Amino acid sequence: MAKIEMKTPLVEMDGDEMTRILWKMIKDELLFPFIDLKTEYYDLGLEYRNETNDQVTIDSAEATKKYGVAVKCATITPNAARMTEYNLKEMWKSPNGTIRAALDGTVFRAPIQVKGIEPCVKNWEKPITLARHAYGDVYKNTEIKVPGAGKAELVFTGADGKEIRQTIQEFDGPGIIQGIHNTDKSITSFAKACFNYALDTKQDLWFATKDTISKIYDHNFKDIFQDIYDKEYKEKFEAAGIEYFYTLIDDAVARVMKAKGGFIWACKNYDGDVMSDMVSSACGSLAMMTSVLVSPSGVYEYEAAHGTVQRHYYKHLKGEETSTNSVATIFAWTGALRKRGELDNIPELMAFADKLEKATLSTIENGKMTKDLALITSMKDVTVLNSEGFIKAVRESLEAML
Repeated sequence: MAKIEMKTPLVEMDGDEMTRILWKMIKDELLFPFIDLKTEYYDLGLEYRNETNDQVTIDSAEATKKYGVAVKCATITPNAARMTEYNLKEMWKSPNGTIRAALDGTVFRAPIQVKGIEPCVKNWEKPITLARHAYGDVYKNTEIKVPGAGKAELVFTGADGKEIRQTIQEFDGPGIIQGIHNTDKSITSFAKACFNYALDTKQDLWFATKDTISKIYDHNFKDIFQDIYDKEYKEKFEAAGIEYFYTLIDDAVARVMKAKGGFIWACKNYDGDVMSDMVSSACGSLAMMTSVLVSPSGVYEYEAAHGTVQRHYYKHLKGEETSTNSVATIFAWTGALRKRGELDNIPELMAFADKLEKATLSTIENGKMTKDLALITSMKDVTVLNSEGFIKAVRESLEAML
């Protein structure tokens, strides 16, 4: 069969360690034989980020704005040990954080559900997508360890010099203080990305905070969401037959345990951090979790939700066999290819993405899987494949479909 032609390139962001090895295998086995793949390539491996003083990460984000769709491999966020290991000039920031900031994006994560890997919550029939606000709150906090008795105040000094001052606490001994913030601009971008993604995927949207306790901070999130919904999205949601509703975070947690899934759950930064890990763990593994960064202007960056699988990479370097799960990385490619096909009106590319996902899942459902899934599957007598063997098995399933 002739290879599927592309019109516009994807922005391709290569990564680190074991996921970098899988990245090449996926392209060689599952993409190049079937697609005339067009990408604008950026090497976000830690060595090249260090060589370019992280300029390559900034360039890749700008290219994503230009072309509208990117696909990203997992990357290392360096710590002190990595500074020594890679002889780094400095402890470079998280590429994901840099790209999120550049795109003003919201992260949407959803489990990849497959027969034989049942969620711990038995009534979750469809995936629950977590939409995580990716700016501010405790992730941009300021903290003080209070040494002893004294008065803690919250002070805002306006550009005109006027002050707003409130007492936080009159301390009679040691304690702690934390200052957090957010901006209306960032919350607005978060809300619009959530509403747009709900319309794009035709799913209900939940949003939850603790506005009964945090009557200004959390209430501001609630008010901005509601105002934007009423003015810009209410009619669109009704026409699409989907619902937006707000509830308290504790009510949302109670509801989600009894729900059937198939909706988007929007959360503030910390809530989204915790709840996305809860949902992914309940569904088996971070290696079975998709992640897409969506900007309010409609730019998409697809990636796997997990890290670089460092332990397997060290085994690979020693020549030892690994059985690394590549499903989320395959789904990063299929998500990007489907979106590229949708934007460029290439139905063949969209259909290919659908078939590659079905081939991946049917491979697992036929009892061929990597070790991490074999340990948790409800199926009997499964075949455990190594990293390359699983990708080759997916190719066999895909060729049978095509």
